[in-house]
Amino acid sequence: MFKGIKDVKYFSKGKRSLIYTGIYKNQKVAIKIKNPVSEAKNRIENEIKFLKILNKYNIGPILLINTKKYFVYKFVEGEFLIDYLKTAKNKHKILKKVLDQCRTLDKLKINKLEFTRPIKHVFVKNNKITMIDFERCYYAENPKNVTQFCQFLIRYNLMENNIKTLQNYKEKQTEKNYKEIKLLLATDII
Repeated sequence: MFKGIKDVKYFSKGKRSLIYTGIYKNQKVAIKIKNPVSEAKNRIENEIKFLKILNKYNIGPILLINTKKYFVYKFVEGEFLIDYLKTAKNKHKILKKVLDQCRTLDKLKINKLEFTRPIKHVFVKNNKITMIDFERCYYAENPKNVTQFCQFLIRYNLMENNIKTLQNYKEKQTEKNYKEIKLLLATDII
């Protein structure tokens, strides 16, 4: 079914897709196909389109193969962000990396939609961040990746709740306003 991939095994199921794992060119990969019960249209094609763009900026899992029915990417290892933060000594540094990727998405005018609850969408391994699940991405004049991730950080007391600074960024997504947001990250995260 998946040409050139060995040891294919079922891995997980989402609302819109099914994930399998396998071995491709001696590395573990994930294979994503449409969930047959999903009524969502063109999600696989949409994710492929955005991964091709975002991989150029080192965002997302590394796309290896894409077809009309499925795509294959390098399997993402690591801990979910929320679990990683429970014991990490470098929380501040990791959160800045996630924010920087959100900022890149904003600059590209791409809205991801998952950042108010990025529980299962951001992995951390060896100080490297990998975001997954770009199937619902779309272009937007005013993307909300940074502000949505800030809402998550505020909810978990990882960022100061400064409405004016967030509002300034929401109105004008300039580098200056983004730097002001980064200053709100709690420096005394325990």
